Amino acid sequence: MTDVTTRQLPADSDPRFAFGENWSDFAGLVDPDRIAAAEISLMGMLEADDLHGRRFLDVGAGSGLLSLAARNLGASVHSFDFDRSSVAATEQVRDRYRTADKDWMVEQGSVLDRDYLRSLGTFDIVYAWGVLHHTGAMWEALDNVVGAVALGGRLFVSIYNDQGLRSRVWKRIKRHYNEAGPSRRRVIVSSASLYFGLWDVGARILRNPASAPDVGARRARGMSHRHDLVDWVGGYPFEVAKPEQVFDRLREHGFGLSRLKTCGGGLGCNEFVFQNSG
Repeated sequence: MTDVTTRQLPADSDPRFAFGENWSDFAGLVDPDRIAAAEISLMGMLEADDLHGRRFLDVGAGSGLLSLAARNLGASVHSFDFDRSSVAATEQVRDRYRTADKDWMVEQGSVLDRDYLRSLGTFDIVYAWGVLHHTGAMWEALDNVVGAVALGGRLFVSIYNDQGLRSRVWKRIKRHYNEAGPSRRRVIVSSASLYFGLWDVGARILRNPASAPDVGARRARGMSHRHDLVDWVGGYPFEVAKPEQVFDRLREHGFGLSRLKTCGGGLGCNEFVFQNSG
């Protein structure tokens, strides 16, 4: 695993974490076990045995793993990401597992570009897991994706839980990470791993990032502790919301909550499935 660098947002804004570099590294680890875990996570939250006949929009596709899971479950898939490296990672996963698949489109795009989203039409399922809170304009992004959900369709979204002071502290840590050099970033990630109890991962990242173990092949959604850790520590911009804020916002758009999975008031994301009631 290489050190993850930062890219700058336009002129007067803060540094931005290079999400695509982290997920490009993860894309090489995608295997049948991870794919199966991703499929299970989708079926569980969407309460469906398959997605045949559905149109699926993956907002901020990252590594492309969940896009692949949706396609395997029968959906036609449109994946997009703001980060070119994430687009390339998703294309890599698609080409490895579903070569020349005409029902899976991958391209670069921004969830903050309302005209772009409108050009895509509407979808039966819009999936935005851990994405909107990293745009720098979370509520605008949420308002934008609402328009991509067909009448009767579902929005599956996850947003970082608002923990008050703890969330503000983590925001400072994340910004510091993105302003630091490679050596300092390794120290920050290693310190965070000790905080989360991932002792072996942290020690090895401190010595040599490439030697860090791939813990958790069967982690929820098929992710890995190592890459999730780097994504968590570096993930900036960073915004949070209380569950009731997300619920109230979607209700204004005529959406009803059909499923909720919270992080128990702690650190992490609250997951929501909303249905467009019109």
